[in-house]
Amino acid sequence: MTGASSGFGRATARRLASQGRPVVAVARRMDRLKELCDEVPDGRVLPLEVDVRDQDAVAEAFALLPDDFADVEVVVNNAGLSRGFGPVQSAAVHQWREMVDTNVMGQLHCLQAVLPHLIASGSGHIVNIGSVAAVYPYTGGNVYAATKAFTHQLSLGLRTDLEGTGVRVTCIAPGMARTGFALVRFDGDQERADALYRDVDPLTAEDIAEAVSWCLAQPARVNVNMIEIMPTSQPFGLGFRSPTTAKG
Repeated sequence: MTGASSGFGRATARRLASQGRPVVAVARRMDRLKELCDEVPDGRVLPLEVDVRDQDAVAEAFALLPDDFADVEVVVNNAGLSRGFGPVQSAAVHQWREMVDTNVMGQLHCLQAVLPHLIASGSGHIVNIGSVAAVYPYTGGNVYAATKAFTHQLSLGLRTDLEGTGVRVTCIAPGMARTGFALVRFDGDQERADALYRDVDPLTAEDIAEAVSWCLAQPARVNVNMIEIMPTSQPFGLGFRSPTTAKG
């Protein structure tokens, strides 16, 4: 479980651990991971302070998993972020690089580390967290949305590559959800982050954890290719109906 220190990752780690699954929780913030461990009883969560952008660190972390956690059955590629909010022509290159290195290369590093084990076991499930931004464009989404389009296409490609191996692949594409995501995007500007959710009832991290859990619970013969989840008040992208429009 990558990006396990907050948001979708933290909620999903809690949900899977509550079902009795051992969870390897990967993130850059060990203090947050320790908090997660305190929320889950019986030592079911193994915290790993790893930056998914570091290929060698990811490979080493998975290679050295203790016996109780080494038999990986599920990979939830959740680590990701958005930096900045504006047109391409006024964007900062370092923000592009951070998004691509995390959302694209980080995902690939994790897959490279665990796919040999999953294939050898003849079963397993990869769940990639995408976004409706990959499908519905919105002003300021550009590079972030492109990285999520990569996630969607990679998920479909993996389905083809893994045919006959018994390994399933799912992509879950959330719409607007209230997590720490907007705060990261706006460099800690709480007022701007809060404004994004004004007059909206967004998804919660637990909604996405429920979707992950449901996908994993399906019989081995069932592969859920894609789930797209939006708040009822979000027709597409980041557009929202006004209260007047919503009432007809």
